[in-house]
Amino acid sequence: MFTIEQDLVSFGIPNPLIVFIISMLPISELRGAIPVGIFNLNMPWYYTLPIAYIGNLVPVPLLYIFLDRLRRLSKHMGIIGTLVEKFLSHTNRRAAFIERYGKVGLILFVALPLPITGAWTGTIAAYLLGIRFRDAILPICTGVLIAGIVVTVISVQSQQGQLNWVATGIACAILVTLGVIWLWLRKRRLDKQNDVDESL
Repeated sequence: MFTIEQDLVSFGIPNPLIVFIISMLPISELRGAIPVGIFNLNMPWYYTLPIAYIGNLVPVPLLYIFLDRLRRLSKHMGIIGTLVEKFLSHTNRRAAFIERYGKVGLILFVALPLPITGAWTGTIAAYLLGIRFRDAILPICTGVLIAGIVVTVISVQSQQGQLNWVATGIACAILVTLGVIWLWLRKRRLDKQNDVDESL
C-alpha cells in the first residue's frame, strides 16, 4: 500500500487524488487510504475522510455492471478463470452472513474494518446473492461510512499521540454497537434454530 502511495507521489499526482486512487483499490480501500492521507501525506482528516469515502464507493456500481460479463469471459481464460471462480466461491461462502441477516448483515460485513471485508467484497457478495443494486447500495454506503469514521478517529488519535476521550468514545461506541448488533442477530438465529429443533 505504501509502495503504491510512493509510486503515485513520484508521478507528481496531487495528494487528494492519491487518497482517492488508493481508496478505490480492492485490498486497501478506505481503511488503507485514510491512514495514508493523514500520516504520510499530512492531509487534514476532514479532507481525507470524504475523499476516501467517495473513492471507495466508485467501484461499487462498476462491479455490478461488469462482474457478470467478467465471469462469463473468465470461463475462457484458463488458470485466470479458475482463480476468479475460486475467489467468487470463497466470497459466496462468506456471504452466508449477509444472506442470513439481510441489509443489516450487509452493513456489518462492509463496516468491520478487517482485510476480508469492505465495499468490494460486500458488493461481490451482494451480487452473488442476487441482491439488486438499489437494495444493496444504501447498506454498502452506510457500512463504508461507519468504517471510515472508525479508521479516521483511530488515525487522528495515533497522529496526535494523545488520547482524546470524546473521539475515542465515539469510535468505541461504534464498534460496541456493531458488536451488540452482531450478537443480537446471532442469538436470534440460534433461538430460531432451537425453536425448529424443539418442534421436530
